[in-house]
Amino acid sequence: MTRIWVINPNTTASMTATIERCARAVVAPDTSVTGVTSKSGPSSIESHYDEAMSVPGLLQVVARGEREGVDGYAIACFGDPGLDAARELAQGPVIGIAEAAMHTASHLGRGFSIVTTLARTMGRAADLAEHYGMQRFCRGIHACDIPVLDLDTDPFARKVVTEACHDAIEADGSDVVVLGCAGMADMCAQISVELGVPVVDGVSAATLTVQSLVGMGLGTSKRGEFAAPPAKDYTPGG
Repeated sequence: MTRIWVINPNTTASMTATIERCARAVVAPDTSVTGVTSKSGPSSIESHYDEAMSVPGLLQVVARGEREGVDGYAIACFGDPGLDAARELAQGPVIGIAEAAMHTASHLGRGFSIVTTLARTMGRAADLAEHYGMQRFCRGIHACDIPVLDLDTDPFARKVVTEACHDAIEADGSDVVVLGCAGMADMCAQISVELGVPVVDGVSAATLTVQSLVGMGLGTSKRGEFAAPPAKDYTPGG
């Protein structure tokens, strides 16, 4: 049995439940998926500050998973916070949802558009597209201007996101849409049906990437940069 933890780096348990449900829906019967909510950090991640504050709690979850024999991890925030640090801690694969979604979308058409939450997060998405070598495929980044936590409570959220996705593919001439927030994971299938184009949810993409890598017997290389961090004393903040 392959054990995958899908980690929500924010502290909102209801969002974790949605993420876990979407991840479980796509994995093989012999794969166990557990959604894990960070015990420290922000209630939602919508800024560079939020991302920075989310990383200690995220790393605590990975460290616990290593003690419990977890095989791999998906980081369920589109900023992919703490990804490199988590890879230093983990023996198995660690995949970020932005990383997985962009690579998946690049297989499905000549170009994709990203639709994210607040406009202030567009720069981070652009940085990640460059970092992952996805500029060739990423034709545009758009915001629906719905706060992350409102995705779960606003009755009009899916309609607004769908309209933003429609406008994005028309403006960019894209073949594929990437949803730029883990909180949009359960909207993916319906938006795809309504627009008639592939719509990629990073939670599903990252979870299946982890499952595939574990199935091939592959984990994070410990030869160089992602070797375990040097042992040293850390002074807790106060």
